[in-house]
Amino acid sequence: MAINVNTVYQTVLLLLNKEQRGYMTPQEFNSVATQVQLEIFEKYFEDLNQMLRVPQVDVDYADRIASIDEKIAVFKTFGAATYDNNTTPTTPYFTLPTLDGYGQTVTFYKLGDIAYTPAAGLPVELQRLQRNTFYNIEKSNLTRSSLSFPTYLYENNKLFVNPKTIVSGLEVNYLRKPKDVIWGFNVGSLNQYLYNPAQFNDLTGSLYQPTGSQQFELMESEQTSVILKILIYAGLIIKDPTVIQVAAGQVQKQEINKKS
Repeated sequence: MAINVNTVYQTVLLLLNKEQRGYMTPQEFNSVATQVQLEIFEKYFEDLNQMLRVPQVDVDYADRIASIDEKIAVFKTFGAATYDNNTTPTTPYFTLPTLDGYGQTVTFYKLGDIAYTPAAGLPVELQRLQRNTFYNIEKSNLTRSSLSFPTYLYENNKLFVNPKTIVSGLEVNYLRKPKDVIWGFNVGSLNQYLYNPAQFNDLTGSLYQPTGSQQFELMESEQTSVILKILIYAGLIIKDPTVIQVAAGQVQKQEINKKS
């Protein structure tokens, strides 16, 4: 289950107002919450890299590598790359998917593996090469790319593929960017903000007065981290160093416990 945006916002407001420290508007919260979610998401890759270098226990729920991968899996998706031989540069290339295999419009974040599936046959994974190698291996009949050993160069969000006979059947596995967090609201009779739990639709609302909400996409296990990190930013907004110090101290304790 994902973290409920209203639970987080109400908790933040409760902690801020407990001693009348200040207030965080929905617009401020939405901006900060989106930033915090992205920070936590990006840190998964650093944590995963560190965990791969240390021994792991082979016990259910205690395997840290599996735990981090499970958090990242929410953002894993795939889609078909589109062939383009009509635009600059003149060398044909494939564009990255903007519509994933589940029919959702997504923002591309990080490239995974790429597979080519011929009209009749099994998928073949493409090997990623750097520019010099990508061109140099084509100079020899022994090393040049083939349909059974295709290669690609990834530059400027474009996929240059060898052999050039591949013009379709390219599937990209990738990570999408987390959606912006939105605490949606309606304005009540007393000009108060009333939470709107309906799904946010950017065609009917705006980030200044959204007509619906977009929940966090992080797992519920991250709720404490999310609240603490939002409180750090909230302390900057209301200019209260005490909030910053306390929240930062708790975040540091969490990081030490994760790595111990």
